[in-house]
Amino acid sequence: GGRIERVDLAIGQVEVLYTGLGERVHLASSDVKLDTHIEDVVKVFEFEDLRDVVLVGHSYGGMVATGVADRIPDRIAQVIYLDAFVPRNGESLFDLAVPEDRNQAREAAQKAGDAMRIPPRPMPPDTSAADLAWANPRRVMQPIAAFEESIRLTGAVDHLRRTYIYCSKARPGDVFRQFAERAKGENGWRYREIDASHNPHITVPAELAEMLHELALAGHLDDPLRDGPAVGRRQRRPAAGCA
Repeated sequence: GGRIERVDLAIGQVEVLYTGLGERVHLASSDVKLDTHIEDVVKVFEFEDLRDVVLVGHSYGGMVATGVADRIPDRIAQVIYLDAFVPRNGESLFDLAVPEDRNQAREAAQKAGDAMRIPPRPMPPDTSAADLAWANPRRVMQPIAAFEESIRLTGAVDHLRRTYIYCSKARPGDVFRQFAERAKGENGWRYREIDASHNPHITVPAELAEMLHELALAGHLDDPLRDGPAVGRRQRRPAAGCA
């Protein structure tokens, strides 16, 4: 967790890890919350002096990316939500989740013998055996407090360029359709769809990379939110991923 894998954007990329996940799994505790993960990313921006960044949030990472962009909007060129949660002020991931999913997550944590952490959900059914063999050893339990904590926003994120990429091969009870509809209905959003299940960075990395690259370049247009052909000056921007 905490990074976009298997996608080569052909632009500068920054690896961002969350406390309690990935190789930082040994730091997992009941104190690890959504705010912890937001600060993980904010500190990378500050210590690496990252600016003019395209911030990509996938799934739960949409919660983190929203909090990061709201705290340091002057460092963000645009936010791209990849089949991700898009919270409003005061909302938690569990507030936005399908009730059945929320209940199953808590039950799974109890069955795993660790009420403070949630086991990873099964990968989408179209994930290849090779990708499962690569991904599963790297998937660890998620601190449940990160799903329970409500986000606090000032509203600064609402003034940034934002794009929503919806994965159209959705599972039953799809939680992400609500955010896709919001992006299509509200001003200030770009909207895209990708013919993939929930993890396109694993199942269709080349197609996703092309889409992300196009969106990153589009941020340099005089009118960055329009859907017309790309014109104007093109430069490279660093991309940071929150998964």
